[in-house]
Amino acid sequence: MPVLYFLAVILLIGIDQFVKYWVVAHLALGQSLSVVGGLLSITRINNTGAAWSIFSGHQFIFVVIALVATVLIIYFLNQYWQNIPYRIGLGLLLAGTLGNVIDRIFYSHVVDMFQLDFINFPIFNCADMYLTFGIIILAIAIIREK
Repeated sequence: MPVLYFLAVILLIGIDQFVKYWVVAHLALGQSLSVVGGLLSITRINNTGAAWSIFSGHQFIFVVIALVATVLIIYFLNQYWQNIPYRIGLGLLLAGTLGNVIDRIFYSHVVDMFQLDFINFPIFNCADMYLTFGIIILAIAIIREK
């Protein structure tokens, strides 16, 4: 992978870790801070599960899955490097996977903070957004190929 691409992935991971650090440093567990009234709040939670807190407390399994996913993402990056949408989507998946696995390894939970106030939706973090957008970009790229 070219150096600039690698640095972009590292930057995304850094942004994710910085936002998590800021939230932990400034908000108590469960505390909320309204950003846009009725739309978005920052609410600190520690998530020991996966999406929507499923399989809570199984950190070892999540770390193993994330490490296997990282190897697979790097493999697919090498296979599909020339395909720019794949490269972007896979880079976002890599940054999201590594951003959350760092938390799981060092803290045994993932720090989540973004709460959508206008709907009942799970609280999420930057790495989760990277994963979501990465999947969307890959799905669109795959559909457009057919």
